[in-house]
Amino acid sequence: MTRPSPPPLTCLPLGEHPRRRLPQLFTGLALYGASLSLLVRASLGVNPWSVLTEGLERRTSLSFGTVSALLGVLVLLLWIPLKQRPTFGTFANIVVLACSSDLGLALVPAHLGLAARVGLLVGGVLLNGLSVAVYVGARFGPGPRDGLMTGASRVTGRSLRLVRTVVELAVLAAGGLLGGTVGIGTVLYALTVGPITQFFLPWCVYRSGGRGVGLVAPAGDVAPEAGSVVGWGRGFGPVRERTGPAPASARSAGSARSAGSARSARSARQAPQE
Repeated sequence: MTRPSPPPLTCLPLGEHPRRRLPQLFTGLALYGASLSLLVRASLGVNPWSVLTEGLERRTSLSFGTVSALLGVLVLLLWIPLKQRPTFGTFANIVVLACSSDLGLALVPAHLGLAARVGLLVGGVLLNGLSVAVYVGARFGPGPRDGLMTGASRVTGRSLRLVRTVVELAVLAAGGLLGGTVGIGTVLYALTVGPITQFFLPWCVYRSGGRGVGLVAPAGDVAPEAGSVVGWGRGFGPVRERTGPAPASARSAGSARSAGSARSARSARQAPQE
């Protein structure tokens, strides 16, 4: 059984169908910020970057959203030595997440009972996975944190999985030392948000017509000039999307198959009839 190809995730130009893609981007980012507020109010553990954000919030007079935005800008500065270029989606990620997470924290009460907090945790993780699929599927480029991981992976030559693990463990440790909430929710998030995002992604990805979108090849099967690589730190790895001619090896294999088929057809026509 052939494994289905992953959906195309490469960044598309801002001017391509903005009326279709921009609402999806902002909706996904708003839902993502709302999911973070649910996880914070659950007080059972949040994702690594939110642990750091929460820890810094408790050490300053700034709101959760403001700290998140400042962290996003700081991480964006780390893109410079990695020669990683921000996109419209990168800046939208910083602004919308900050506003929507603060709004969510203002609307959701704190100090709830255990049953309500468990519900907020489960709902927050599910909403987070869905929101990632929605805003990533709009294909406006990665946010600051995801871009840091993909850029570091490209520069160091290490796998995205390894870079993501190292970065998020460091962030988690720093946030925990600052007083951020680490708990069962942190573990649940780490184990489930990737599969949840993977489940929703095929229904959320914008597919551009006539650009070779959907011709997604396995890693290592696309020549450097024939495709581009995008990686996302949310449980799914780099995707190579073919946007140019097929690699020479594929063309050679196709020519060999065609020649073999032609020889078989000639042999069948020349065979004596019984």
